[in-house]
Amino acid sequence: MVKQIIRQRKIIQMIVAIGVYQLVFVQGFNLFYLLAATIVLGGITGKTFCRWMCPVGFISETINTLMGKDQKASLYNYHKVGCPIAWIQGYLNKQSFVKIKLDPKSCTRCGACDNVCYISALNKEYSLIKPTKLDPALSYRCSKCLDCVAVCPTGSLSLKLDA
Repeated sequence: MVKQIIRQRKIIQMIVAIGVYQLVFVQGFNLFYLLAATIVLGGITGKTFCRWMCPVGFISETINTLMGKDQKASLYNYHKVGCPIAWIQGYLNKQSFVKIKLDPKSCTRCGACDNVCYISALNKEYSLIKPTKLDPALSYRCSKCLDCVAVCPTGSLSLKLDA
């Protein structure tokens, strides 16, 4: 079920992004309420707004895809430049209740998750499967795209409630 939702991420992002745009720019929804809602969301799920809901993120991702840019090297850099929602939710990644967890017993160390993770691809200090490396899922930059969960052949990576 989770893998099916992950495969539909771009469609979900588009629908939610259009809804956020409608709320803010058409209906005049106060941006401070949106910021407050994303802080609460960040406390629960971590940095999910950028990759699952953000209108700017949807546009940026679409442009990068249409331009054929290397997905790992250029995609999602929009979330680092001046967005207070990204800053707050990124900070809340480590404290959030929902985290990406590895079951080391079922992991075969195939490396598929590290190959698809844009944080591990750009910085070799991070790895989802190597215990001596930093966990990219707890990084400020992890926006929980869940590509690592979707690509795991053994189901060793999953979303877990970490209360």
